[in-house]
Amino acid sequence: MIDTAPQQTLETALDKIVAKDVNVFYGTFQAIKHASLTMKDQHVTALIGPSGCGKSTFIRALNRMHDLTPGARVEGTILLDGEDVYGPDADPVVIRHRIGMVFQRPNPFPKTIYENVVYGPRIHGERDKSKLDEIAERALRQAALWDEVKDRMQRSALDLSGGQQQRLCIARAVALNPEVILMDEPASALDPIATSKIEDLIGQLTDHYTVVIVTHSMQQAARISDFTAFFHLGEIVEVGPTSQIFTHPKEKRTEDYITGRFG
Repeated sequence: MIDTAPQQTLETALDKIVAKDVNVFYGTFQAIKHASLTMKDQHVTALIGPSGCGKSTFIRALNRMHDLTPGARVEGTILLDGEDVYGPDADPVVIRHRIGMVFQRPNPFPKTIYENVVYGPRIHGERDKSKLDEIAERALRQAALWDEVKDRMQRSALDLSGGQQQRLCIARAVALNPEVILMDEPASALDPIATSKIEDLIGQLTDHYTVVIVTHSMQQAARISDFTAFFHLGEIVEVGPTSQIFTHPKEKRTEDYITGRFG
């Protein structure tokens, strides 16, 4: 298992996000039912389960993305470092600054590579060119993309390959120095080589960030995550250390999914 935060073992890792009895509704349809999950600081938590089981809906509740969806509402409690992200004093913009997100398909802006990376810091008021240059290099290095693009920063981001575009989107997320990075099937649209690079990168990101990843691939979850939560029909059936979930699941539904009996 990947654990690049040796100062914290799986047992002693601090709680970063704690979701308690979370329900998500789209109108009258309940997509998430009484979900409770603790995501540990500087570790990778993978969310697995069949298509349509609520994985993406759940992570979008963590950084208030559902605020932008007409008819959606979230009930329950989600704590970030002990603070309620849905509390009356919580600012959704600040929450999304602290909890970044990378989507299923690469979505670079039709701008230069450089402008993509510094877009967030600029929106938040950074105007100093030297600081923006430093942010761009740091973020691209953290996204394992710097060496490939450092000599073509003024080229269009749309000229990059799909895998490079996804790493650019990760760089764009880390440019804002978030504490948590949510990833919604970040490699599902990529070829095996690009997928391998993204997986290697996720392991490195836990030096600095907490990562929560939705994946349709059980093999990917087994390779990259420290903890795994199994979703089925909008419920979290089982959660635990990844090694335990994949070798000694406690729930029959988990075992049936892991062994390919459904899904």
